[in-house]
Amino acid sequence: MDIRRVTRSEAVEEAGHLFDAAPQRFADEGCHLLVAYVDGFPAGMVTGVEMTHPGKGTEMFLYELSVDDRFRGRGIGRSLVTALARLARERGCQGLWTATGEDDRPADDGDQAVHSWEFGRP
Repeated sequence: MDIRRVTRSEAVEEAGHLFDAAPQRFADEGCHLLVAYVDGFPAGMVTGVEMTHPGKGTEMFLYELSVDDRFRGRGIGRSLVTALARLARERGCQGLWTATGEDDRPADDGDQAVHSWEFGRP
């Protein structure tokens, strides 16, 4: 598996089956799209957005995670989250966080939840 940050519109089109709607701002400096490829095929993606809080600094918000049904159960989602966390650290983010809702299958028994991972101050 190969995970790459995508900044070209052609790569987004190739991975179109992974999105509910086509991303509009994937090339913005603070918006990140990572795609996992298995044998050259886009198998999963994660999007992250850098958000700055006046009292906390910049954190990465994990906005969306998707793995093609044919590739589930292979650790692709976990690898994508790990890659986004690595990118967040490289960019000086204080942490990574996400929120899950009732429709998110992996969420805590269907309850809404917020999950966060702090990296510590640089």
